Amino acid sequence: MTQTDPRRPAPIPLTVLTGFLGAGKTTLLNRWLADPALADTVVIVNEFGEIGLDHLLIETVDDGMILLGAGCLCCTVRGDLINTLEDLLRKRDNGRIGAFRRVVIETTGLADPAPILHALIYHPYLSLRFQLQGVVTVIDAVNGQGTLDAHQEARRQAAVADHLVLTKADLPDAAPDALKARLAALNPGASIHGPDVPAERLLGGLFGLDGKGEDVRAWLGPAKEYDHGHAHDHHHGHHYHDVNRHDAAIRAFHLTSDVPVPRPAFEMFLDLVRSAHGPKLLRLKGLVALADDPERPVVVHGVQHVVHAPTTLPAWPDGDRRSRLVMIVHDLDPDFVRRIWDAFLGKPAIDTPDRAALTENPLAIPGG
Repeated sequence: MTQTDPRRPAPIPLTVLTGFLGAGKTTLLNRWLADPALADTVVIVNEFGEIGLDHLLIETVDDGMILLGAGCLCCTVRGDLINTLEDLLRKRDNGRIGAFRRVVIETTGLADPAPILHALIYHPYLSLRFQLQGVVTVIDAVNGQGTLDAHQEARRQAAVADHLVLTKADLPDAAPDALKARLAALNPGASIHGPDVPAERLLGGLFGLDGKGEDVRAWLGPAKEYDHGHAHDHHHGHHYHDVNRHDAAIRAFHLTSDVPVPRPAFEMFLDLVRSAHGPKLLRLKGLVALADDPERPVVVHGVQHVVHAPTTLPAWPDGDRRSRLVMIVHDLDPDFVRRIWDAFLGKPAIDTPDRAALTENPLAIPGG
């Protein structure tokens, strides 16, 4: 068949939702999925770390959600993404799943979106079956400036966007005006919105290079080569076999507890990690069973020095009733944090730090 063959199915709209760790992608996605206009949407969620949690916090996806394995969509998981999209099309064409009308890919916060977009634009089959409508990048107005300074992935996420959504602009430490000016210089062709922007304003149109900078044109040009998602100039150190390591300094790990956690111990642990190691805490998220109400887990989110007040769910979202915290850190020893966790939970462990000493003088903790 040729590209103009009337028997070819109409291309399916596809949107890439990206943004650095903790910017608020899942919150925005939940708002989209509450819109009736997004019925019959398949959501592909990628997470970086040993335990996936984000998919449990997406509220209205039901069976139309696919969780890719732990890893980074910008590299090794890109092959899984292509396979997933091809498998979706086969099942749709064979009638094994419903005829979904849209796909949304939510990338991990550490993803460089350029290889993903390159595949969607130039893959000989996917480029015919999917219509890339755009890239929506979520930016945290509190940590955005520092994140753009420190992380190339964040700058790329902002540079390729068609729409930039600023979150947390109402928090005391936010500086939205300065951030908007920087984003406008980085990506003059992108529109900038607040978090309450209607979904239809973000999910239409057609992705293109008009208005994008020269760097973006180079990243997404037809001559660009990616080897299974590894750009030739992609310096993340992804030669590691550990899917929980993004580069030599960034690690993802998890903390668990099979028994409910005393509320004071949990609050002290959060306060200690935030106050002593906030700059190194790229992302904290989790579901926790507190001892005073174990049937209603609390959801905790944190980014660097900002740890939001936990919210309570009416029930557990899955059959796993363990407390689960996922942490993504920069230049911080996961084993050390695990020992702190165990100390606050009263677990015996070799070389466990003294709890009183940790509480009285947290800045003396190694690596602080």
